[in-house]
Amino acid sequence: MTQEPTIKSNIIEGNIAVITFCRPKSANALNTVMAQEIKDAFAKLSDKIRVVIITGEGEKAFCAGADLKERHGLDAQKWQVQHHQFRNALQAIMECQVPVIAAVNGAAYGGGFELALGCDFIYASKSATFAFPEVTLGIMPGMGGTQNLPRAVGLRRSKELLLTGQSFSATDAYYWGIVNKLLEADKLMEEAINCARIIAKNAPLSVISIKRASTHGAHLGINEALSAESNHYNRLLHTSDRTEGINAYNEKRKPVFTGK
Repeated sequence: MTQEPTIKSNIIEGNIAVITFCRPKSANALNTVMAQEIKDAFAKLSDKIRVVIITGEGEKAFCAGADLKERHGLDAQKWQVQHHQFRNALQAIMECQVPVIAAVNGAAYGGGFELALGCDFIYASKSATFAFPEVTLGIMPGMGGTQNLPRAVGLRRSKELLLTGQSFSATDAYYWGIVNKLLEADKLMEEAINCARIIAKNAPLSVISIKRASTHGAHLGINEALSAESNHYNRLLHTSDRTEGINAYNEKRKPVFTGK
């Protein structure tokens, strides 16, 4: 019997990939198969893809975290093997060279919240909720939660959220800087796709360089970060797209970027 896929991958307009978690009966919880399929989906992205959007099926859950039913009875060794697969899924998202937008349509708890934080930014439904409940289960976030959350909200706020394990609203997430835009549920994907379209029209190498410089520089001192930025900037000076962009501006026409 063939197992149904745990994610769906669709291509919109030839250059926007939408990856949807599709385990709605389990609140789109992350299991071993789903982790592998996330990794595989990113590995299979073609060079034509300019932006990726990640969302969950239905309106109740983006991803409710690790599937605790699957984890029930696992010994420490098997747990670690599975967790390594989960980390690989997160790594695939974070190392994607093109921008990744999380369209959080419902509950993003535990590992699901970590997958969202691994994206470049988050759009959320007004009814979405967030939480790191691991501390109430005798474990802790292990897919970047203790690292990516402080980078989004600051150390003191993140400690409060991580140590209490309490859930919070999309409105709170917006005001704390976790979520970029709050939307009605029926407008979430429309707005995420509109944003992706804007990004996809820009010079591909510029987009990639900006993402790399921003991500890399966030972990460096200011002088090192400025040096890294200069390296990315200087590489763009030798591209055809840089010439095309300036020519198009002066000729009062839209540029035709080729990613070269």
